[in-house]
Amino acid sequence: MSDQRKAAAPDARDFLALDRELTDEERDIRDTVRAFAADELLPNVADWYEAGTIPDARGLAKRLGALGVLGMHLEGYGCAGVGPVAYGAACRELEAVDSGLRSFVSVQGSLAMTAIHKFGSEEQKREWLPGMAAGDAIGCFGLTEPDSGSDPGSMRTRARRDGDGWVLDGTKMWITNGSVADAAVVWAATDDGVRGFLVPTDTPGFTANTVRHKLSLRASITSELVLEGVRLPGSALLPGSRGLGSPLSCLNEARYGIVWGVVGAARACYESALEYATTREQFGQAIGGFQLTQRKLADMVVDVNQAQMTALRIGRLKEQGACHHNHVSFGKFANVAAAQRVARTSRSVHGANGITLEYPVMRHMANLETVATYEGTEEIHALSIGQAVTGVSAFR
Repeated sequence: MSDQRKAAAPDARDFLALDRELTDEERDIRDTVRAFAADELLPNVADWYEAGTIPDARGLAKRLGALGVLGMHLEGYGCAGVGPVAYGAACRELEAVDSGLRSFVSVQGSLAMTAIHKFGSEEQKREWLPGMAAGDAIGCFGLTEPDSGSDPGSMRTRARRDGDGWVLDGTKMWITNGSVADAAVVWAATDDGVRGFLVPTDTPGFTANTVRHKLSLRASITSELVLEGVRLPGSALLPGSRGLGSPLSCLNEARYGIVWGVVGAARACYESALEYATTREQFGQAIGGFQLTQRKLADMVVDVNQAQMTALRIGRLKEQGACHHNHVSFGKFANVAAAQRVARTSRSVHGANGITLEYPVMRHMANLETVATYEGTEEIHALSIGQAVTGVSAFR
């Protein structure tokens, strides 16, 4: 017998009904973060972007802490302990507003807090994680240097023994939240290889300088960290950190958030184009009725939904403990490129209006240029995927 049931027409905003694949808890978290983003962030983000800062970063941290998204994927110490897909859905809703706001959460939770959670002593965890989860303390993650980006093994920051303590010297660059942080996780070369250090930012010799004149991620605080003879007690060492694998494992957590986050940026650009195309009239009809515009909308909805499928699949693999770092490279490489295509296409649909802050598309478009570079450039992720499928490293 033939099936007489009629399938419902696709939802233009969830064409493949992918949100039906979320559990009730994951949907609740999605809805909670989406509502917070709409009420607390979206009305302000254009002004923050234009100003080139987050005026009240500490207040924002506390609101995000109360929401429960800071370190939300970690267990214990005041953290929510939710699953990877719930965390991903939260990142998606935050980046639908702005990549800089998702970065604020990612750096706090997936970089600084994850480093302490994975490699810190019990004393360090108890001292810092509850306050960071609540947003009472802000953290940053110092790995990248002015001359050491894609090759962190060439870092020049050094930590040398000084009696029972350590002395750190060096410079870190492009550090999100650096100039508003209470603690910096700083990675430095030692005689025993790369180790992590938990550095209170009021330590003498530590300076954070805000990076100015950015044209991307403007609703984010980016800093240079300078360490000149910074003396730390032995207890500042993250005892579980050993080699470059330690910071890279933290970066993988942050990259996973990007895999989901850029879906939000792409979705926001597509939805803005859809709304604009169905209301903007030229030549006596809405521009969405023209073939070329419909082709653009079709390309965008395909990219958004395929990127969401990729994020969801990698999230489920992560739940199963089957997510390899190459899977995350696949997701970042594919989804950032898809989001960039959507942002560019959406900008063209909006015409001249697309370059203003009245619409989100140019802001997302500029932000995604940075997202394509940080947490591993697209070239590095392409080589990671290439190595995975050939078994041959092309990095050197």
